[in-house]
Amino acid sequence: MAKVCILNEEKPSVFNHIIAEIRDEKIQKDRMRFRRNLERCGEIMAYEISKELSYQKVEVKTPLGMSEDMKIQQQPVLITILRAGLPLHQGLLNVLDHAENGYISAFRKHHKDGSFDIEMEYFACPSLEGKDIIISDPMLASGSSMILAYKALFAKGKPRHCHIVSLIASSEGLENVKSNVSENTSIWIGALDHEMTAQSYIVPGLGDAGDLAFGAKE
Repeated sequence: MAKVCILNEEKPSVFNHIIAEIRDEKIQKDRMRFRRNLERCGEIMAYEISKELSYQKVEVKTPLGMSEDMKIQQQPVLITILRAGLPLHQGLLNVLDHAENGYISAFRKHHKDGSFDIEMEYFACPSLEGKDIIISDPMLASGSSMILAYKALFAKGKPRHCHIVSLIASSEGLENVKSNVSENTSIWIGALDHEMTAQSYIVPGLGDAGDLAFGAKE
């Protein structure tokens, strides 16, 4: 069973404050602030995930002598789902700044009856064989996009461990992802909401993260 960590259910911190700002429809009108808040959440989540990575002792020469310290043994691969995932991805990269990167473009193909399928259009990624990977997408609604991306990644090698990062998830989406990933997976959620509309929007959620960050699309 995948490990799940929900950050805003732990001891309150500045993370809870940022989540409140991200949800606030008044603050959302400042698009730059919204993107920066997504980025800040990515930075905090990267710090938490970094505790799960492997480290090795190294000697570092300072101006006054030698110091024995710890460095990440193998850099992770950061992967995001375009376009909404870009600010969150940048936050992760700000902290894990030596990481390799991958990008996935997934979209909803709508049908006349109101239903839709998730399709993947673009996929660029380094080899993942034996590496720690971190897949990020700010919203985990039905979980279909994340599952599609997760399965596609295994064509690039078998990771040592997979970390899935979402800022806000629905209960249904979280359970769906948990049921479709391997045991060597950790799921990191900023906040868990318990409702979802028929159009797969999380309630109360925050709205459309991609539109709020970059403007409405046609």
